[in-house]
Amino acid sequence: MPGARIKTFAPTPEKPFVLGLPTGSSPKGIYKQLVAAHKRGEISFICITFNMGECVGIPREHPESYHSFVYQHPFSHVDVSPANINILIGNAEDLEEECIAYEEKIKRAGGIELFLDGIGADGHIAFFGNDLNKMPKMALTVGVQAVLEAHEVVTMITGPHKALALQKCIEGGANHIWTFSSLQMHLHAMIVVDEDATLELQAKTVKVSTAAKQAFGDPALIPPVYFKSIEQVASSQGFGHSLPSEELFLKKRDSVLEKLDSPKSPPAKTFFAPPKPELTRQITPGPVPIPCTRE
Repeated sequence: MPGARIKTFAPTPEKPFVLGLPTGSSPKGIYKQLVAAHKRGEISFICITFNMGECVGIPREHPESYHSFVYQHPFSHVDVSPANINILIGNAEDLEEECIAYEEKIKRAGGIELFLDGIGADGHIAFFGNDLNKMPKMALTVGVQAVLEAHEVVTMITGPHKALALQKCIEGGANHIWTFSSLQMHLHAMIVVDEDATLELQAKTVKVSTAAKQAFGDPALIPPVYFKSIEQVASSQGFGHSLPSEELFLKKRDSVLEKLDSPKSPPAKTFFAPPKPELTRQITPGPVPIPCTRE
């Protein structure tokens, strides 16, 4: 998908493809596909890249830095020019100035053509969402506006732990509590999910695009989108339980049928209470003080 966009764009040194990249585990699968496509000679990374963020106070070579992450995964395997790789500097002397300069770089590049994105379990976008005790207390990150201003945004959401965030962000209204819900306002946003991430969705209808029909040919071969195994998800999280066995179900059914076929008990006696006399009240002219009581 991102590889196809880069290939269709046909980037050149004079007209490079501007790519926004996330961090964390969400894009690893996409990175593998992009590297494989590059090795097959299908795409060339004549790109200018902008990464979402960087931690403050740790060196670039630190294993938890985003410099280390992006060089370890995509950049060391493709032909992107180091001069075209842009990552926020978490050890800059003036952090505010670093953020302003980063925004100016994005504008001078003509804006971001495609922003790859991921979200956290709380629906956040752009930066860290894990155990903060294991990370520095500060970080630099692009803002939500930078994501919304990209020409196209592709967001990857996987795993049952992000199912609630997905449901809140696409089936609820756009709001400040679930940051990712702001993508509802984007004209060219795509969300790529696995089955487990759809666990909380209220809409269970399977919708198949024209491209999918053409790719698979026979509709029977098209994999389901929203059909999922609740037992499998629950089991993977350590709180699963199995559904009743067929034997137990039949035993319970026979027990119910037996009770229905047994002689009926005599009807219970019905008692009728005498009607209550109508309540009357005296109407006095003028205001009447009423005691104030709390229920």
